[in-house]
Amino acid sequence: MRLSCVIPAYNEAPRIAAVLRSVIGHPAIDEVIVVDDGSADGTAEIVAGIDGVRLIRMPRNGGKSRAVAAGIEAALGDLLLLLDSDLMGLSGTDLNALIAPVRAGQADVAISLRGNAPGLWRAIGLDYISGERVVPRALLGSPEALRSLPRFGLEVYMNRRILAAEARIAVVRWPGVASPWKGAKRGRLAGVMADAKMLADMFRTITPAQAVWQIMAMRRLRT
Repeated sequence: MRLSCVIPAYNEAPRIAAVLRSVIGHPAIDEVIVVDDGSADGTAEIVAGIDGVRLIRMPRNGGKSRAVAAGIEAALGDLLLLLDSDLMGLSGTDLNALIAPVRAGQADVAISLRGNAPGLWRAIGLDYISGERVVPRALLGSPEALRSLPRFGLEVYMNRRILAAEARIAVVRWPGVASPWKGAKRGRLAGVMADAKMLADMFRTITPAQAVWQIMAMRRLRT
């Protein structure tokens, strides 16, 4: 099965080149697609100057759900590797570890557990809103359905479909990989507001009670 890597990006000029260095040329990845979600900091220009990546430019910032939908629509692979564009410390070894369980048929879906994930997620062995996943395209549904989601409703929507299919989940620990806190990228107040908006979008997609149920049910499906 061909594997397409889809990376949504919004104002990640300081970080995206490092992510792409780990992804481009990786022997398990057949194509790399970056969807620039209306960035204003030169993210798209940096990506355009790197060989081996296909760049899709969104005309305006529409949120992660829409950006990923555009990438999936353009992708050729039956398997999708979804990555956030701000990861620090990502290596080819980490990508191997995430891809391998699905390629080997040991799991249907693989989800990362980063080294700086919240302590609760590390304690229970699951980051249920991780942005780094390997998933079959068929499991995600149509791009139109993804576009209809709130800006940050993507991961919990994917969880809903994973659970409906009773897909086997491999949780892959990435102790050396981190995602910077929004406050570190945008400033403390802006970071708090961004986190609040993300939570609001999540809970427009599912209720808090459904989020708890997702966590419990996904833990039971771990391989």
